[in-house]
Amino acid sequence: MKRCRIEIEGIVQGVGFRPFVYQLARRHHLAGWVLNDSRGVTIEAQGDTAAMEDFLHALRAQAPPLAVITRFETRPCPLATEDSFVIHASNETAERRIQIAPDTYVCGDCLAELFDPADRRYRYPFINCTNCGPRYTIVTGVPYDRPLTTMADFPLCADCRREYENPASRRFHAQPNACPACGPRLSLHDGAGRRLEVPDALGQAIALLRQGRILAVKGLGGYHLVVDAANDQAVAELRRRKTRDEKPFALMSRDLEAVRRYAWVNEAEEQLLLGVERPIVLLPRRADHGLSPRVAPGNGFFGVMLPYTPLHHLLLEDQFTALVMTSANLSDEPILFEDGEALTRLSGIADAYLSHNRRIHTRTDDSIARILAGRVVLMRRSRGYVPRGILLPQAQPTVLALGAEMKNTICFTQENRAFLSQHIGDLKNLEVLRGLEHSVDHLGRILGLNPRIVAHDQHPDYLSTRFAEELPEVRRIGVQHHHAHLVSCLADNGRDEPAIGVVFDGLGFGADGHIWGGEFLLGDADGFERAAHLAYLPMPGGDAATREPWRMALSALAHAFGESLPELALFSTHAPGDLRLVRQMIARGINCPLTSSCGRLFDAVAALIGVRQRVSYEGQAALELEQIAAEGEQGRYAYELYDRQGPFVVDPAPLIRSLVEDLGQGVAPGVLSARFHNTLAAMIQEVCGRLREGSGLNLVALSGGVFQNRYLTEKTLPLLERDGFTVLTHSLVPPNDGGLALGQAVIAGRLAARQQQS
Repeated sequence: MKRCRIEIEGIVQGVGFRPFVYQLARRHHLAGWVLNDSRGVTIEAQGDTAAMEDFLHALRAQAPPLAVITRFETRPCPLATEDSFVIHASNETAERRIQIAPDTYVCGDCLAELFDPADRRYRYPFINCTNCGPRYTIVTGVPYDRPLTTMADFPLCADCRREYENPASRRFHAQPNACPACGPRLSLHDGAGRRLEVPDALGQAIALLRQGRILAVKGLGGYHLVVDAANDQAVAELRRRKTRDEKPFALMSRDLEAVRRYAWVNEAEEQLLLGVERPIVLLPRRADHGLSPRVAPGNGFFGVMLPYTPLHHLLLEDQFTALVMTSANLSDEPILFEDGEALTRLSGIADAYLSHNRRIHTRTDDSIARILAGRVVLMRRSRGYVPRGILLPQAQPTVLALGAEMKNTICFTQENRAFLSQHIGDLKNLEVLRGLEHSVDHLGRILGLNPRIVAHDQHPDYLSTRFAEELPEVRRIGVQHHHAHLVSCLADNGRDEPAIGVVFDGLGFGADGHIWGGEFLLGDADGFERAAHLAYLPMPGGDAATREPWRMALSALAHAFGESLPELALFSTHAPGDLRLVRQMIARGINCPLTSSCGRLFDAVAALIGVRQRVSYEGQAALELEQIAAEGEQGRYAYELYDRQGPFVVDPAPLIRSLVEDLGQGVAPGVLSARFHNTLAAMIQEVCGRLREGSGLNLVALSGGVFQNRYLTEKTLPLLERDGFTVLTHSLVPPNDGGLALGQAVIAGRLAARQQQS
């Protein structure tokens, strides 16, 4: 006989792990017990040696589908007198390492019950089990038990209680377990927020959607604004009411067959759509898509997701090819998730509200992903992925990193794991700042962490920096923006060694006080050297230049031609006084911060060739420039690379002059775009080659929001690989600022560890 104590950490609570252990132990005729604690799951089991070995192997090999084991330790212990195997009540210990499962889509077993007229949960919108349903958004504390979730509001009925207490049931200790007799219920409200007494709230909501009305629908992590995507008038009205001119709306369809009616789906994209995370996936749209052209104006892609809650399945059942399913929020604010606030703040936007009485504790947007160079790349890491841990290359002190101003997320580290928060938003107003504060408090409590080391961006005016300054009794470490990007990419790939970091983005506070964004760095988590960068260009009007790309076009022209600017069509679309004023600002250096940003160079080229003079959302000009690029075009432009006793400088002046010459000869915009992209790819190849000569580094990390660009990334990768480079790109965390907190956390942790050792 043999007895072992087994301690397991990871995502092992709320995923059916204890009943799995219970049934496995009984199958192997073992005695002992299993319980949840604040670190994960602890087991003591005893039986004959062969049975114990089989049991230990099966614990790893046959774990439930949503379980993720990150630590598995066994040690022998004295035999006991037990003759059965039992499940003990949860036990909270002082050390907390529990990992909560992300919210997951409704599983096949529950879906079958949902549409089975003989099942007691037939058409119940909140059906779930241990293999699916809400998790992170309803958790209020740990251990993960029902009293520490928002399901504490719903006492179990006798039938649900029997399932909940039966280790043989698929719903054993499924904390959100409920049925129509005891669980959450739907409600329908009119545009003024008054509850409507209707016998079938869901049926009435579907009828309103078919009439072209705008609904606010409460989901897992917040409210969505929903309309029929094929109803052009309804989509246009949603844009008008939400004052969202052109930013694409997300879509939801009931299955792949419906998606294929309006978008092209390859095998990798199909797997991503069907994955347990159910992100929004960017798919090329069909020319004959049949949906409103206002869903994604000027965009060759649709952002598409499949249903991930029972309510979504019921809404889409044999009704619509696709529904617009966009986050319910006002401009620059986070998604609305509290019922009272939604009913108030969406007044004048929603015609009706389809809500329910299960509280959301933590707001969580939908995740966004695409396939780039054959690899899944997250562009927004949120529902379905958070708070899943990321394995770090090595253990480090506990750190809280506060992320960036744009696309803010936060990150905690615990030994060799990093835990990124859900997407919080752009820190432009009080509501988003409150979201940051809630995430720091909530994720910290769940993980049981109260770090004394806090990392933040070096920009002194970022709200995240100011938040760090107000935290008491902590050590604050400022991290350079693009250094954090480089290390984020290394950590995303489990790498720790020095690399050439190609970091192209829109804006980042540079070490010299200028705005960086077209950077070649040499370094790792221990430090970096700025080895090359794009030439500085003035940004006329500062932030105004990011909203009006024509200003950057004038800046690029002045850089390339001096005072004698060529006559271009873009000049005819602007008032002469505005053009004269901006030219004077550039010439005199008035309100013209200098930037090396590749994102601003994209803006300049987009404006020059007539793609976009003003933008209504971040990155619009670059996105539209990418999407018109002519496939198969091999041409490219010249650029100048020089060394002035410091970093190499890549000067785009020859590129701008050649592009203007092509414009004058009537070359098509798509060809101009392709040549511009090809030039950037060739420039990256040449600069990396020169930097390898001096540094000996053969590893290249591509990071920053520009590398969400499919055309550029897929042009650059083969050029570098052909030269023998090993190239890293992002996957688990976004290349944009949504992944910045991971790099900040690793850099700050490494610095603290070095200082502890010295």
